[in-house]
Amino acid sequence: MSGNKKHWREEDVPSMAGTTVLVTGANSGLGLDTARVLAAREAHVVMACRSWEKAEGAMETIRAATPGASLEFLQLDLSSLASVKQAAESFRERHPRLDRLINNAGVMWLPPSRTADGFEMQFGTNHLGHFALTGHLLPVLLSTPRARVVTVSSIGHRMGRIHFDDLNLENGYAKQKAYAQSKLANLLFVHELQRRLEAVDADVISVGAHPGVAGTNLATPLFEQTGRTRLAALTQRLAPVLARDPIKGALPTLYAATESDVRGGDYIGPHGLWEIYGYPKKGRSSRRALDPQLARQLWDVSTELSGVEYGMLRQGHSHPG
Repeated sequence: MSGNKKHWREEDVPSMAGTTVLVTGANSGLGLDTARVLAAREAHVVMACRSWEKAEGAMETIRAATPGASLEFLQLDLSSLASVKQAAESFRERHPRLDRLINNAGVMWLPPSRTADGFEMQFGTNHLGHFALTGHLLPVLLSTPRARVVTVSSIGHRMGRIHFDDLNLENGYAKQKAYAQSKLANLLFVHELQRRLEAVDADVISVGAHPGVAGTNLATPLFEQTGRTRLAALTQRLAPVLARDPIKGALPTLYAATESDVRGGDYIGPHGLWEIYGYPKKGRSSRRALDPQLARQLWDVSTELSGVEYGMLRQGHSHPG
């Protein structure tokens, strides 16, 4: 951890002067805190949100804290591949560099619903939308020295499975099952993207992060389903307390995006019990999330479903061993 500092806080975020950062879902929650802190550290923050109405209030909040904040709105609906493509094209027209792409936005525990392209909403938005966005922005990322892609997952990835024979979960939909699949997909993407970047010696790294309980209540049903009833009760009691300080949920993302000791493939989460709360540290991906064969299969399926090719990374997969 940078400077051997155990309790890394908001004030430890280094200067980001001269950088351009794109944050998806920057209008609320963890995304808003991430955008606010990075703007205060002099980054130019592109706030990718579904509508100007959603972004406007967030910009006012940020500028109230940092009057000179450099902010920009980018219209992005991750549940529409056409919107994702248009947003990326718009960004590339305006900016020659992208120092940080923060894939933060997400939906959680929805009733059965579909994206504009017919995919299950949580998988389509949380994973496919960000897979497509990153692919469309790859040229500008590759041309920016020391760029990073930070993708936000969840401790809920541990209960996830990728249902390749039924990605839309038509045969037995459950909102938690769908969410966990999408979060496992996020982390598989983090590691597979890093393998492909390494294979071509790209000056870009792929990093994962998760907020613990501060940013999601998934811990309670996760522990209930795995038989840890006492822990489920504990997290249920802790969640309201932790939620009073939402910036702590954004700290792992900020650490992943800014600290000098972060390496490609790192997964940053809270340091406390079962990574459900606390200050940032390097966490642990599940064995399933680290499975290169599973990751490559998901990559190939995602390429087919999204229609987004990764150019020079398409054949850049490095085989383990």
